[in-house]
Amino acid sequence: MRLIGAGTQDGFEYTVRETFWTVPNIITVLRFPLIPIFVWLVAQGEYLAAFWVLAVLSSTDWIDGYIARRFDQMSTVGQWLDPVADRLALIIVSATLVGFDVIPLWVLLAVVIPDLVLSVNTYLLFKGPPPLKVTVLGKIRTACLLVGLPLALLGSTGMLRESLVPALALALLALGSALHIIASVDYFIKARQTAARLRREQAHPGVEEDVTP
Repeated sequence: MRLIGAGTQDGFEYTVRETFWTVPNIITVLRFPLIPIFVWLVAQGEYLAAFWVLAVLSSTDWIDGYIARRFDQMSTVGQWLDPVADRLALIIVSATLVGFDVIPLWVLLAVVIPDLVLSVNTYLLFKGPPPLKVTVLGKIRTACLLVGLPLALLGSTGMLRESLVPALALALLALGSALHIIASVDYFIKARQTAARLRREQAHPGVEEDVTP
């Protein structure tokens, strides 16, 4: 069973629905209330409980994608809602863990700065969500961060401080941060190439060009 793109039905023609009411979208929305619960638990020093909340938060990111692909429940809303939920969760969780000295500051900077640059770039180019798909590199990046953050929190509890868990968490966070920067550069370039192609198509309608964004 594949982990990246789990649930994909090869050769199947998916229907992208123009509706919010799909199971994956509802699961995505249910992730939002978990974020303030997580922050509150960390602030109270309840690291083990916060770990389980973060584990659920991270796993639902995989579950909603699996359901969307396995049961043909893709939607235009999900195409922008899921990445927004990912980014919001990563930024708030990272900021919280940095604030309580669980992870180093560079993890937060590696997540926030590229996202700010991409947000400004895509707004200037498209005035809204860009017509770009999430790449495999981006999915691996997200997976590393969503696994590394809970492990870092778990490694801050009890006897696990002296185990290999903190080192493993730091390695995953370093890999995820590096991949995030690389994926962001790739996304930045593709966004500008796509915007240029769309401008050419508007200026010369009906003229087909072989342009790979």
